[in-house]
Order: sequence, then structure tokens, then C-alpha cells
Amino acid sequence: MQLPDTFNELINQATEDNLYTSLVKQLNKDLLYANIDLEFNEDILPTSLKLMLHETVYKLIQEKFMDYLNLLYIIDVSEKKVKQLDGSDTLLLSEQVSFLILQREWQKVWFRKKYS
Repeated sequence: MQLPDTFNELINQATEDNLYTSLVKQLNKDLLYANIDLEFNEDILPTSLKLMLHETVYKLIQEKFMDYLNLLYIIDVSEKKVKQLDGSDTLLLSEQVSFLILQREWQKVWFRKKYS
């Protein structure tokens, strides 16, 4: 499986495969497991999803770092990929981590569809 390299590619692929709603459901499920107070409507626009997730990750990094780490653990974001990111700009870091979160959630949904 080739993972999408950009947010737009990810959304286009999810939409083409009729998996966007599943992606949002999976994200909601993992946010709930991580005890993060955020839930998306299944019909949320992709741009709103991106913006709200980015904002939440930014706040977690700034104010609740342990909750941020717990979220990454629950979603199973690659530690190697996170360590490769430049952490000097928290705003940019939170945007990149948000994409890694969506990328990992997409991978879970895609595999579930393919092998079920």
C-alpha cells in the first residue's frame, strides 16, 4: 500500500474508495480512547476536519503533552516519523503530526476494507 503524501491526496483517495466516513469514525473512536474531548460529525468537510484536528494537536502539544503522547500511542503513529519532524516550530509540527494521524487512521480503514 502506498500512503498518500499530502492531505489532498489522502482525502481524494478516501473519497474515491467511499471510506471518508469510515476515516472520520476511526478518528473519533481513537480520540475517545485517548480521552480527547473532540468528536467530528461524519459529514464534516475535509478542510474543517484538518483545521480542527490541527488546532487540537497544537493545544495538546502546548498544554497537555502527556495526553498528546498518549494520543500518538493509541493511534499508533510511527515514532520514527514523528522524530524526523522539526520540532522548532510548534505550529508547523502540529500540522505535520495531524497529517501523520490522518495518514495512520487512513491506513487502518483501508486495511480493514481490503481484508474484511
